[in-house]
Amino acid sequence: MSFINPNCLFIGFKVYLNTMNTEHYDNLLQAIEALRTQGYTEDFNLKANCLDCRDATIQLHPYDFDIDKVFRFYGPSDPGDESILYAISSDKFDLKGVLVNGYGVSSDPLTQDMVNKLT
Repeated sequence: MSFINPNCLFIGFKVYLNTMNTEHYDNLLQAIEALRTQGYTEDFNLKANCLDCRDATIQLHPYDFDIDKVFRFYGPSDPGDESILYAISSDKFDLKGVLVNGYGVSSDPLTQDMVNKLT
C-alpha cells in the first residue's frame, strides 16, 4: 500500500494553478503583441542548452530564467502550423521576452535540462 502525502498534492496543485493562463488569444501574433505591452520585449532564440538574445551576446541557461506564461496555437488544417509561445523572465539579467517554438514533430532538439525547464 502506498501513502500519498496530502501536503505534496496541495503544493503540486497550487503550482499547477499558478501556471494556468487566464489570457486567451486567437492567434500567435495577438499573443505576442499583448505580451509586448506587458514588458516582454526581448526575442529569445532557442539553442540546445540555453536561450540567447541580443545577437547571442546574452545566454540564459535553465537556471537563469523563469517561464511566466505558456500559450499553444494550433493550425487550422496543417499540423506544421502548431506553435508554442513562452513568456520568459530573468531576474539575473533583468530581462523579459518571448520565445516561439514548434512542438511535436517540429520541435527542436534540446538538452534534458532545457526539456525539463520548458515542459
